[in-house]
Amino acid sequence: MLDMKGNKLTYFGHSTFSLTTPSGQVALIDPWVMTNPVCPEALKKIPRLDVIFLSHAHSDHLGDLLALAKQHRPQIVAIFETCLWIGSKGFEKEIRPMGKGGTQKVGDFEVTLTHAFHSNSIDENGVRLYAGEPAGLVIRMPGGFSVYHTGDTALFGDMKLIGELYKPDVALLPIGDHFTMGPREAAHAIRFLGVKHVVPMHYATFPVLTGSPEELKQHAKDIPGLQIHALKPGESL
Repeated sequence: MLDMKGNKLTYFGHSTFSLTTPSGQVALIDPWVMTNPVCPEALKKIPRLDVIFLSHAHSDHLGDLLALAKQHRPQIVAIFETCLWIGSKGFEKEIRPMGKGGTQKVGDFEVTLTHAFHSNSIDENGVRLYAGEPAGLVIRMPGGFSVYHTGDTALFGDMKLIGELYKPDVALLPIGDHFTMGPREAAHAIRFLGVKHVVPMHYATFPVLTGSPEELKQHAKDIPGLQIHALKPGESL
């Protein structure tokens, strides 16, 4: 049984999640919301937003960040170069730039950036801009509850170190294949992390993302005590 310590995690589809703390503070991870084809209509109106965490700046993760930032003026956490670009769009006071291995507290949340093995760029009017390196996010919430959102990544051996250092309660793992890990690699990531609760993400949004929760369960069936929470968009833990 997963003890959320009074916190709530909601899946918006693809790689987008909200985190709500017992005091009511709300964060969005990779805020592809209003233009996300798999996000339920009921979630497309965001009544409150205190923090945005961004793993990298590809359009299916950066998503509606600028529109939501204009509406709510949340604190915005991302890798240094991506934050500078966001700041240049009129959010100089809201950005909280970071580097990998660093930790900072933002409201009810404490976040550490980790490695992610992927790429990172911003599409600005058809021109690809350098956006620093992609990252994963370990986010600690009240009560000591922690979430590891890997971002878009390949499998890498230092996930074992992330598991040892940060001991996440829940891992949010991409399984779609092609651009990220597939189910076979994600099952091995679970072994490295030593985590017992996993939410699959970054699958089925587009035809090329062929990995499925069923395949993940098959590849991970030997891991004792594992619970794979295959949330549908709109569902929560």
